[in-house]
Amino acid sequence: MRIKMCGLRRPDEIIYANECLPDYIGFVFAESRRKVSGEEAKKLGEQLDPLVKKVGVFVNEPLRSLISISEEAGLDIIQLHGDEDDEYIREVRHKTGKEIWKAVRVRTAKDIQAAQELPADKLLLDSFSEESYGGTGKVMDFAVLDQAEIRKPYFIAGGLTVDNLPVILRNTEPYGIDISSGIETGGVKDREKMRKVIQLCKRRKA
Repeated sequence: MRIKMCGLRRPDEIIYANECLPDYIGFVFAESRRKVSGEEAKKLGEQLDPLVKKVGVFVNEPLRSLISISEEAGLDIIQLHGDEDDEYIREVRHKTGKEIWKAVRVRTAKDIQAAQELPADKLLLDSFSEESYGGTGKVMDFAVLDQAEIRKPYFIAGGLTVDNLPVILRNTEPYGIDISSGIETGGVKDREKMRKVIQLCKRRKA
């Protein structure tokens, strides 16, 4: 099972990531308190262990801007978290050559089924909110996973913490997890929480 730690934006958070080595870290380029610029992501990425892949999180970003940021930041993966359609995703793949993940705000199994028809490589299943495209800190209804025939590899996201992760991982079989606020204290990444998540996931694998 893969681990993505999202919303890194400070040099010390990159140090913590290098210590615990998640599979992926995420840079947020959408409007958020965790937002970074392409230049900031480039500088942070230069300090990142090459074993950790860099994911760029975008929400309805103009295509030209996304391509520019992706190149400047040296991204490995593009994560689309808005209303991006089939045509847009194909253009992103053609222009960048990057792996693409598509986030799904899940209300019902139909939301997952529809997303599977898009030309993305992996899905990221997040809790639904009328007000936000993500980062709500709310846990999704995992019963929906049993109702959907999920063919693509998927991450679970939304409201994951070191406290609820053991139970969630006992009851789901995701390709990976995507955690952000659950590894923060006071709005910044917490070294001990990041280490704990790695330990919990390794225990689950065993």
